Amino acid sequence: MLRLITDFDGPIMDVSDRYYRVYQQCLAETQREGQAVRELPKAEFWDMKRARVPETEIALLSGLDADQAVDFALKRRQTVHTLPFLMYDRPAQGAVETLEKLQRAGVDLTVMTMRRVRELDEAFTRCNLAQFFPENRRYCLPNDYVKTGDVKDKPLLMARALAELPPASDFWMVGDTEADIVAAKTHGVKVIGVLCGIRDRTQLEMHQPDFIANNLSEAVEMVLGSH
Repeated sequence: MLRLITDFDGPIMDVSDRYYRVYQQCLAETQREGQAVRELPKAEFWDMKRARVPETEIALLSGLDADQAVDFALKRRQTVHTLPFLMYDRPAQGAVETLEKLQRAGVDLTVMTMRRVRELDEAFTRCNLAQFFPENRRYCLPNDYVKTGDVKDKPLLMARALAELPPASDFWMVGDTEADIVAAKTHGVKVIGVLCGIRDRTQLEMHQPDFIANNLSEAVEMVLGSH
C-alpha cells in the first residue's frame, strides 16, 4: 500500500490572502493617527513571508517605528490563526483535482497539520474537503493544545501517526515548511517540499528534503512515478 501524508496549509490550502489581510489589519491597528505608513503590495509581502523576513522588519519597512514594530508582531501572532481570518483560505489551484486523483489511484491519504481540530473542521466544512480524509486519517492538534513550536510539535504528530496507522509498503510526506521536513526526516519518511506555500526554495533547501516540487500535483506525480 502506498501512503501519502500531506500538510494542509500550503499544499492543499492557499493561505496568502489570510496572511495579507492580517498584515493589513495589524498595520492599521498599530498606526498612530496621522502617521504615514506604506502598505506593502501583497506580492511583495508574500515574498518576504516566504523568505522568513521577521515580522518586526516587515513592520519597519511599512513605516512603523521600532516600538510599534514589536506591537505589530505581537498583534499578528495573536490574530493570524483565528477563525475570523481562516475564512479567507481557499484550496490551492489544482489541489482538489490532485486529491481526487489520489483517491482514484487507491493511495492511502492522510492529512497532518498544526491546525487545531476546530480550525481544520472549519476548512473541511467550508471547502468540502472532509471527503478525502476519514477521521482516522486526520492528524491535528486538540483545541486546548499549547503549542511549543511547529518543529517540535509536528514530529510528535508524525510519531503518533506511525504508531497508529496500518503498515504501508511505501510512505511519503508532502509539506511546505521546515516542520514538515524535520518531522519526516526524524522518522525516516521520504519528504517532498512544495513551493506553493509559506517557504521559498532557499528556505526549503536549508532543510534538505528528498525532493522539491512546485505544488501538490507535481509532488504527487513524483510519488506515483517512483511507486
